[in-house]
Amino acid sequence: MKEKFLKSVFILLIGGLLTKVLGMLIKIIMSRLIGTEGLGLYMMVLPTFSLFIGLGQFGLPTALSKLIAEKRKNNVKLFFSILPISLIINFILIFTIIIIAPVLSNNLLHDPRCYLPILAIAVVIPFTSLSSICRSYFFGKEKMAPHVISNLVEDVVRLTLMIIGIPFFLPKGLEYAVCYIILSNVISEAASIVILFIFLPKHLQIKKEDLIPKKDYMKESLSIGIPNTTGRLLGSFGYFLEPILLTTTLLKVGYSTKYITTEYGILSGYAMPLLLLPSFFTMAISQALLPIVSREYTRGNYTYVRRKIKQAITYSLMIGIPVTIFFILCPEIPLKIIYHTTEGTAYIRMLAPICLFQYIQSPLASALDAMGKSKDAMKATTIGVFIRSIFLVLLSLLKIGLWGLIIAISLNVLAVTFYSIKKVKKHLATPSFT
Repeated sequence: MKEKFLKSVFILLIGGLLTKVLGMLIKIIMSRLIGTEGLGLYMMVLPTFSLFIGLGQFGLPTALSKLIAEKRKNNVKLFFSILPISLIINFILIFTIIIIAPVLSNNLLHDPRCYLPILAIAVVIPFTSLSSICRSYFFGKEKMAPHVISNLVEDVVRLTLMIIGIPFFLPKGLEYAVCYIILSNVISEAASIVILFIFLPKHLQIKKEDLIPKKDYMKESLSIGIPNTTGRLLGSFGYFLEPILLTTTLLKVGYSTKYITTEYGILSGYAMPLLLLPSFFTMAISQALLPIVSREYTRGNYTYVRRKIKQAITYSLMIGIPVTIFFILCPEIPLKIIYHTTEGTAYIRMLAPICLFQYIQSPLASALDAMGKSKDAMKATTIGVFIRSIFLVLLSLLKIGLWGLIIAISLNVLAVTFYSIKKVKKHLATPSFT
């Protein structure tokens, strides 16, 4: 079983590394084509994008992975019991976005150019939801290769679309270029879904009765998905509020819209992607951890579960510590190589030590989900969102630019990490776990 865990981690790690490289290429090309202001505009819309993507998934991918890993249900019937829930939620979200887009862009984000990109989100949501559900089927079966290959295809398609399409739309205006960037997800997600369907077992038989949703399956999926998605949505909602609170507060104390958009673009577009670069590693560990912890915790094998969680945290720190030291000592090197700029070095130096705690959040959250303790993960996120939002407003009133946001982010990361550690220790009922 140890070999299977390590094999899953290795496959996801290689795939995550390749995906991260492609992701960085996409960001490099995008930032160079649309410039700092265009990147800032994209980053202003991105929290809204993340919020609605989280709403569209509704925690159902995690529920499907967990239930499949436990090997107690008909997997095909389970899939078709979850699918209609997802479709209903997605249709509601599409209409919601259409209604709120004018208010969100003009009155909350204070930039009318955000209107078209926000509308584009409505088109993308169903595709991201379906691809996430399809991936979760393979996670539950502990088959990681389909996920890796579909991700790579998705990113190659997106990269190609960026190179071809942005120069065409950019002369029409930054908002059209950003709108195109978001809409490119439709084709890339569709390509990913096709790849995942190709990997379905050849012997898989879908009977007519499997297509009929089972109420018990739907109920159990929602019992897992609702607390899971509530926690994730609280995090996404906090991220969604971030540019709104930041813009409103900084405008009130005298900063210009251009300054806010540019600096927020530097922090969110340059500094944070570099700082979160090791996330491909911790995400690989978390994804491999979920089905194993879910199965063994259900069987009461707590000693094995503790060992796997410790192992996951150790692996995360093995990559996190050297990366943190590098970013503290010479952040200008990766900024110059990747983005042809040194803007954001001070932000990186400040946040690098804090992100070390961020790196172990993913395995902890995955462990809580796998143990059926998504409510605790939700509480951790809730605490973090409140801390981040309150301190963002209070510190921004001190006229310290984006440093208020940076301090608020730091407090959020520390609070969520230590709360998650406390809850994992409690559920595994051992004072020796660290």
